[in-house]
Amino acid sequence: MARRPSLKAARAGRLAGLGLAVLLLHLLALEGLARYQAQATLLRPMVAPMYTRLLQPQAPAPVVAAPNPPAARTQPRRAAINSVAKSVPEPTPTTAMEAAPAAVPPSLPEATQAAPAGAAAETATASVTPSAPEATTTTATAALDRWPGDTRLNYRLGGRFRSGDLYGDARVQWQREGARYQVRVDVDVTLLATLVMTSQGEVTADGLAPSVYEEQRRGRHRGLRMTGSEVLLANGNVVPRPAGVQDTASQFVELSQRFATGRELLEIGRSVSFWLARPGAVDLWTYDVVAREVLATPRLGEVEAFHLTPRPIANPRGNITAEMWFAPSLQYLPVKIRVNMGDEAHLDLLVESIEQR
Repeated sequence: MARRPSLKAARAGRLAGLGLAVLLLHLLALEGLARYQAQATLLRPMVAPMYTRLLQPQAPAPVVAAPNPPAARTQPRRAAINSVAKSVPEPTPTTAMEAAPAAVPPSLPEATQAAPAGAAAETATASVTPSAPEATTTTATAALDRWPGDTRLNYRLGGRFRSGDLYGDARVQWQREGARYQVRVDVDVTLLATLVMTSQGEVTADGLAPSVYEEQRRGRHRGLRMTGSEVLLANGNVVPRPAGVQDTASQFVELSQRFATGRELLEIGRSVSFWLARPGAVDLWTYDVVAREVLATPRLGEVEAFHLTPRPIANPRGNITAEMWFAPSLQYLPVKIRVNMGDEAHLDLLVESIEQR
């Protein structure tokens, strides 16, 4: 009879332990859900704009090259690039796709004022020279004004997967609210898959400065965050943030703007390099301008465009690369994009129409 209380106590202890374990599991599950929801809400979607006009090809305005553009000189083709998994060295003139220089975009040139002649020169100059805060505001406003208005490129999608043809459509959408931007890339392959890539951040005098990148595929999403000095990758690793870094979505708009403003010259034989942050790592990419081609588009007729191809990278972590065609007559926008997925598949995105606000 004396054993019964001890048996009851043991059973009560086991039940209490089991209840505690279940409670801990629930708490862990809730914590994981909270982290997932926090990651899922990093993006702050912008309201879709109303587009008011269709862009048509026209003679491009003369482009004046920025002084001493970092990637303006012709470079020999090399085999690979440096990549960063846990640390990102700052690009130097000898760093490359195993040795290609990184293009660190210079600041946009600030407006200058001529000093008036005569005895009253100092007084006149003082009266028209803005104070430092006003000059900073003017420069920032001028930098923002050089970016295009809200734009959406609509593409016809074709391609191959093994022995079958692929069909669908795609869109690249650029939006800006003040100094804040969003680039969204939608790819829909009929009856097979959809892919959405979104980049958000700030527009600066030196170009786009991404802060959040996210991609969604087959109901799953992954992405990365960027602060002023660090990049938080999808696996939780934190690496230093290189100057001028872009992401998979922002690169299309950033390159377009560089070419349109002369910060990079769009000429055969030249190349452009920049750090590219993807969910798995940060790598130094170099694109070579290899040809000037005439593309037959469905609705815009024949469009002349420059063809850019990427150099192989040292640690690709996959077989997906992208070629791009930029058209000077259409605001230097990417009128064709080819996504190569090894030898098994490729996607061709050819522009059908371009809408602007």
